[in-house]
Amino acid sequence: MELPGDPSNIAVLVAAFPARLADDVQSVLKVMPEARHAPVGLFEIEVQGETVAIPARLYNEEPAVGSERSLTGTQQVILHCLYSRHHDGHVRQRRLQRVVASSEPWVVPFVMQPAGEYVLEILHVIASGLAELTVPGSAQSRRYGEFITRNPAFFARTERRVVSYWSAYYRWKYPVFGTYPGCALLDAFRSAASHHTGTRWPRNTPSSLAGRVDGFV
Repeated sequence: MELPGDPSNIAVLVAAFPARLADDVQSVLKVMPEARHAPVGLFEIEVQGETVAIPARLYNEEPAVGSERSLTGTQQVILHCLYSRHHDGHVRQRRLQRVVASSEPWVVPFVMQPAGEYVLEILHVIASGLAELTVPGSAQSRRYGEFITRNPAFFARTERRVVSYWSAYYRWKYPVFGTYPGCALLDAFRSAASHHTGTRWPRNTPSSLAGRVDGFV
């Protein structure tokens, strides 16, 4: 069965996952409706020594429920990861909720990228799904700690984005950055990185009690 859509778009989505998952990604793409627009905003990160390039947004409609059920467990996780990059925030939230607690290391960037975006409800989904992130030695702490230490520039950019969106959209509700849910989530990520390296991970945001945002927007 041939895959629908532009071959270049297909290649982009296959490249969002480690090479060993290429066949599974191809199976997932067979059930996805053809995109109305090409994926946009690729960002490269390292997952366990392999570079992948994930789109910031994709524009495929969601597949029929029956089609999703035909996929294997791994393929369903891949599908949820891809739709966590959907242009509709409600779709992103619903799909992310399905994979946020996954033990697969290649899921991590799909969870961390929306942590630096503007949908407050998604921050709550991530925090709820990563409840053991600050527990030294937990699987979540090890997994996210390793990812952050492999991708320090990506995490620093995520920190700056959290501050920028807080300042632009939520400062009226959370006048002090330390009260904003995104601040607590970043603190948890830094805790995981600190446990992984054995040293205090640097902060690229105001302190948890600060309200100033100079240099972060």
